[in-house]
Amino acid sequence: MFAFRSLPSLPRLSFLFPRASMSTVDLPDTKRQKMVKTIGTHNGTFHCDEALAVFMLRQTSVYRDAQLKRSRDPAVLTTCDIVVDVGAIYDESKQLFDHHQRGFIEVFGHGFETKLSSAGLVYKHFGQEIIANRVQLPLEDIKVNILWLKLYKEFIEAIDGIDNGISQYANDMKPKYRNRTDLSSRVGALNPWWNQSTDSQTVDALFEKALALTGQEFLGKLDYYANAWLPARDLLIESVSASKTAVDPSGKIILFEQFLPWKEHLFEIEADESVTAVKPNQAIYVVYPDETAGSWRIQAVPLSPESFESRKALPEAWRGLRDDELSKVSGIDGGIFIHASGFIGGNRTKDGALKIAQAALNL
Repeated sequence: MFAFRSLPSLPRLSFLFPRASMSTVDLPDTKRQKMVKTIGTHNGTFHCDEALAVFMLRQTSVYRDAQLKRSRDPAVLTTCDIVVDVGAIYDESKQLFDHHQRGFIEVFGHGFETKLSSAGLVYKHFGQEIIANRVQLPLEDIKVNILWLKLYKEFIEAIDGIDNGISQYANDMKPKYRNRTDLSSRVGALNPWWNQSTDSQTVDALFEKALALTGQEFLGKLDYYANAWLPARDLLIESVSASKTAVDPSGKIILFEQFLPWKEHLFEIEADESVTAVKPNQAIYVVYPDETAGSWRIQAVPLSPESFESRKALPEAWRGLRDDELSKVSGIDGGIFIHASGFIGGNRTKDGALKIAQAALNL
């Protein structure tokens, strides 16, 4: 379970999952109660950030079976082992993780500048352990760090921004439509309506639904990035090396023997100086199977992941041509099409697709 394609499944590390010398069921009630940790957060109306923070803490070895206390009473919160989103103190050494106090400016780092919410604070300090536990890899494995950064970028940062009231736009440009389908909005909608009961028992039960909702989305994202997104990165690196040997020594043509999401990975790896197999701006074309049609595609590498412009578009003379006309003009059998913009084309065979890419490099 959760094994990477290029790595065998690894056993969970013992230092991440310490075992007591005596089972808790064998301990007297008073000692067993002391061993059970308690997470504290505020009561009343809840938000996405503390719901996710509590869920994430319960994915760690220390707080896995922790109880939950929801209160704003300092006397109650001081009995908790860790407190999130309340208390007006951020102090990791004391396990206090609030972000509402004046002067709080903590960010995730690593190029991210959005002020953290309680979810971001918990993820910053516990995220790598949570990921290592989930994907069954050692904490120090480079893949854990890659996933930690990726999940912050794609999932956690938006929760931080929304909870702290930070606009997604760099200026005051008015959006053309409202979006209330984000996770923070859906968690907020779980709170009682203005004309419904707000007694603590009702609200606490709804908060449990918020925990389940945020947890399902968090683990769903993590599982996708661990078991689909990250293996594609490994295959890209392997394909670059194999292509330099079997297809094009210059590295300008990359052959994928199966389709995979390559674009984002290529640009990130080109910028990663630790990956020597991939050099910046080296790749010009990628060739891969079109699994739905049984044919092959040739795609020009764009200037950036979001760009519609290519580093070297397919030849002007071939653009907009199809089938026999394309084969005749290009001199390569099996032609299917070349897009009018030259960013992509197709051929009936792998050999034909490679010939198109090789010919396009010289035109």
